[in-house]
Amino acid sequence: MEELDMEQLRYPIGHMALPDIITEEHIKEWISILEHLPMRLENLVKDLSDQQLETPYRPEGWTLRQLIHHIADSHHHSYTRFKWALTEERPLIKAYQEKDWSALFDAQTGPIGLSLDYMKALHGKLVYMLKGLSPADLERVYIHPDGNMPVTVAQNIGKYAWHGSHHLAHIENLIKREGWR
Repeated sequence: MEELDMEQLRYPIGHMALPDIITEEHIKEWISILEHLPMRLENLVKDLSDQQLETPYRPEGWTLRQLIHHIADSHHHSYTRFKWALTEERPLIKAYQEKDWSALFDAQTGPIGLSLDYMKALHGKLVYMLKGLSPADLERVYIHPDGNMPVTVAQNIGKYAWHGSHHLAHIENLIKREGWR
């Protein structure tokens, strides 16, 4: 496979790029993306067979089952990062080994309904919280241990809106390539 094709398979909506100045409109758009992600994901994958769920979304990539569980795991961590940033002064967060998590038994074999249901509850709480944030809350930060980079709450909203859309595109593109719909 050509490098350009592999890049497109890895980043179907492009690399994450946040604007230098995050506006109220960005925040509203990103919260809307997060609000609708669980239903968009469920509608996309609910009719897939177990065989289809065992298909990697790209060569050397996770299976769709692993990817669905990864989205739930990642957004679980994001929710916790929001809470830390909002309740502690510049907390140093703990990163997690997403590849190792996706290699665990539950991610490789678990029913996707577990993560789909979890995403509905998690995003319900997340979106409710995000809609109530003040401008000062949006500027609070956590520190990511990879590079000790500060991440604002506003940036984290954008990161996870992108993350969900990024993985939805992986699934949509595989379904299209395979002619499953």
